[in-house]
Amino acid sequence: MKIRLSVWGSGTGSNADTIMGYFHNHPTVEVAQIVSNKKDVGILEKAAKWGVPSLVIERDRFVKGDAYVPELQNAQIDKIILAGFLWKVPETLIEAFPSSIINIHPALLPKYGGKGMYGMHVHEAVIAAGEQESGITIHLVDEQYDHGKHLAQFTCNVHSSDTPQELATKIHALEHKHYPEVIAQWVSGQLK
Repeated sequence: MKIRLSVWGSGTGSNADTIMGYFHNHPTVEVAQIVSNKKDVGILEKAAKWGVPSLVIERDRFVKGDAYVPELQNAQIDKIILAGFLWKVPETLIEAFPSSIINIHPALLPKYGGKGMYGMHVHEAVIAAGEQESGITIHLVDEQYDHGKHLAQFTCNVHSSDTPQELATKIHALEHKHYPEVIAQWVSGQLK
C-alpha cells in the first residue's frame, strides 16, 4: 500500500505540480489529494491535469471546526505537505497528524520567518538586510509559524544587484529541485 500524501497550497501550485510529477507512478508514494483555501487558483488546475482529487476549504471550519480531519481520514491520508499554503495550521490538524505535516519556507529559518513572512515579503526583507545568502528551509509543522524541527536547508547566493523577483526565481529553482526529494526521504523514514 502506497503512502498517501495530501499537498496543500494557496496559489499557482508550481511546487505542487513538481511534487505530483515526481511521485507520478512512484512505487511507494502517491499524491492522493490537493487542498486549497482558494477557488480558481492554479494549484487546482494542476491537480486536474494530474488527475488528483482536490478539496477547497473555508476558513471558519478549518480554524474553529474540525480542520477537515474527517475528509483527510476518509481519503486515507498519511502525510500532509504544505507547498505555498498561507494559513496557520490549527492544533486540531496537528494533533490528528502528529509529526506528519511538513512545510517549505523561502528563507533560511529562523531568519525571515513568522507571521506575514511569505512570498515576496521574505525576498524583499532578505535584500533590504543586505544578506549575501538565502535559501529554503523544509521543516516539520508545529503550533507556531515557521518553527518546527528543520529537516533540510539549501542555499543560494544573493548578489547586491538582485531584485526580489530575481531572488524569487533562485528560490523557486531550489524548491523545485529539492522539495520532492526531501519529501521522499522523509516519508521513507530517512529524515526525522
